[in-house]
Amino acid sequence: MKPSLDAVRAQFPAFDRVLDGTPAAYFDAPGGTQVPIVVADAVRDYLLHHNANTHWAFPTSVETDAMIGRARAAAADLLGADAGEIAFGNNMTTLTFHVARALGRNWGPGDEVIVTELDHHANVAPWQALVRDRGITLRTVPLSADQRSLDMAAFKSLLGPRTRLVAMGAASNAIGTITDAVPVAELTHAAGALLYTDAVHYAPHELVDVRAMGSDLLACSAYKFCGPHVGILYVRAGLAQSLDVPKLEPAPDSAPERFETGTLNHEGIAGVEATVNFLAGLDGTAGSRRERLRRAYGWLHSQGEELFARLWNGLAGIPGVTLYGHPPAGHRRTPTVAFTLAGVPSSEVARALATRGVYVSDGDFYATTVVQRLGLGGSGLIRAGCACYTSADEVDRLIAGVREFSGHAAMA
Repeated sequence: MKPSLDAVRAQFPAFDRVLDGTPAAYFDAPGGTQVPIVVADAVRDYLLHHNANTHWAFPTSVETDAMIGRARAAAADLLGADAGEIAFGNNMTTLTFHVARALGRNWGPGDEVIVTELDHHANVAPWQALVRDRGITLRTVPLSADQRSLDMAAFKSLLGPRTRLVAMGAASNAIGTITDAVPVAELTHAAGALLYTDAVHYAPHELVDVRAMGSDLLACSAYKFCGPHVGILYVRAGLAQSLDVPKLEPAPDSAPERFETGTLNHEGIAGVEATVNFLAGLDGTAGSRRERLRRAYGWLHSQGEELFARLWNGLAGIPGVTLYGHPPAGHRRTPTVAFTLAGVPSSEVARALATRGVYVSDGDFYATTVVQRLGLGGSGLIRAGCACYTSADEVDRLIAGVREFSGHAAMA
């Protein structure tokens, strides 16, 4: 059942922020979404009524253990995994450094890792560190000639008998490109290597299926899909126990807890469970949580496509605007628009839009290499992303704001 956008928006207190009688329009979702009240309530309820450390006999500790178990099950439903394959951490970046250190303990000179020019540096820097720490070789998949996707022929040529791991993003947080995971996984596994997938920008827009995608490890962050600041790590069963993870000797040594260092952000993990239930609840019909998530993501995908096309086409008609990434038709991509305005620093455009109650982000978004390859190493891009609460009216406000500001900039 298709949800009512008004009903969805009513669940987000962030829209109580008003400028000159107009609610704020949040297009900063690729950097972090707004949070529905049910998620904040779950965080608050845990802190006030269940707060404790784990694995003890008294009620609040028992309740905390149970909550973490439920959150693992919820995250597993979101990713198409099993609960025992789900670990939590601060964020995707921290989790990836942790996994890289574990894998790197068994690697040395001659071993190779493949990264890409399209990725957020959270899926580059942890593997770069192993060049210095372990003497491995890092190889990089370049962008294709159109600077919108990866050069898959180059990727094939980089794979070899010394390839130990491929680190590749499922979707670009800068220009929205979705990379087809299936051929990447098939080629990676044929070379005898592991596949580490960054799904941070993918998970808010496409329902992750770790089995179908062929990921051996996959990481995402709940705050990119209406949740709290918690990272989620999937580690394929059978692989988890073999990784030499840095850990305290007395800490649990069984998966998935062996990946979780120290006391976790319990209140945030309580919010993860509420977040997945919120997303599943967008469907409004009966069925398993995974089934409801599948239907809800169908709505998210179709809504995202409509809003993205409206935004892209509207911006394309403004003199001085240059758009980056694939256009609306014919390519798999997220509803994230990246653009520049000729002669104007991206931060200046973002500030001008903010005075109109339209919030966009600017810069390189840690996708440093792709932004440099686009020739935008100075002020970077302006980025506007659509989320489950974005309306067509807000898209029109963004377009009108850019058009108005472009006219003022041209006269200056």
